[in-house]
Amino acid sequence: MKKFLSIFGTIIIMAIIVFVCLGAYNYVIDLEDEQNRVEQDLSSHSVSTNPIFSLEDYPKVDASLATQPLTDAFIKNFTGTLPSEEELDYTNTHPGYVRLINDEVDLIVVTEPSEEELKLAEEAEVELEVIPVVKEGFVFYVNEKNPVKSLSLEQIQKIYTGEIKNWKEVGGNDSAIRAFQRPENSGSQTGMYSLVMKDKKIMQPPKEDLIETMFEIINLVSSYDNGENSIGYSYYYYATTMYDDMDKEVADRIRLLEVDGVAPNYETIKNDTYPLETAYYIVINKNEPKDSNTRKLVDAMLSTRGQAVAKEAGYVPVK
Repeated sequence: MKKFLSIFGTIIIMAIIVFVCLGAYNYVIDLEDEQNRVEQDLSSHSVSTNPIFSLEDYPKVDASLATQPLTDAFIKNFTGTLPSEEELDYTNTHPGYVRLINDEVDLIVVTEPSEEELKLAEEAEVELEVIPVVKEGFVFYVNEKNPVKSLSLEQIQKIYTGEIKNWKEVGGNDSAIRAFQRPENSGSQTGMYSLVMKDKKIMQPPKEDLIETMFEIINLVSSYDNGENSIGYSYYYYATTMYDDMDKEVADRIRLLEVDGVAPNYETIKNDTYPLETAYYIVINKNEPKDSNTRKLVDAMLSTRGQAVAKEAGYVPVK
């Protein structure tokens, strides 16, 4: 009986050893398979750097402030080099539209056209072709010391119509709200009208609350002196990636607000759950010939390669 138990025990121990070895083997195989899958995925998404344009035949491009890193990334990838700032000759959203309408540039990468810009195009008998190139989110932000973390779209609208005047009305401190705005025809003011206010009339701000640049608003909202009771707006890429590169310390002193309970971030913009989603657009003259370099550039920007370049630059691809 003892001999039988001894043999039985030996068999059990051997079976356990075999089981453990098989499990370890399968684990190693699974790890190798997963590593191979990751390597294949990375390989399949690697961005080609073979030039498809020369600088001489590359269309003349203008861009808004928030899309200049994107157009830089396209130029560098598609030509293999990046010209100097003087050669790039960027202006901004509204001047870019004016230059395109006047046939001074071939293509612009900007926010959607304002009513005035559409009117300028109509008067010049130019039909604009507006094509989304990357996704974007329109965001609101406050000073890090402001306890308010989320607002509904309706509350934001009421702040900017002047109906809500104090932070305590939306769960914050008992202090008057200072609501900054941007000038007419700036990209963020156009976004404010079309994405947020829609048919509601935005209040006329005091002169000192009408701020020329997105850079200045972030500096004001983030300031220790008078930023705690203020609110500003911008685009997600500018308020995060781009501003973080310019001044991380200042960027860390603002907090992006949730809108209707959804925080703006790469994933919520990518999966269309953030409620104030928009895009940056390629805009060209609709009469641009089909075989032109401008059309070829549009196709390149929207291609798998172009979208990979956009993602690598920190933007949210549309494809």
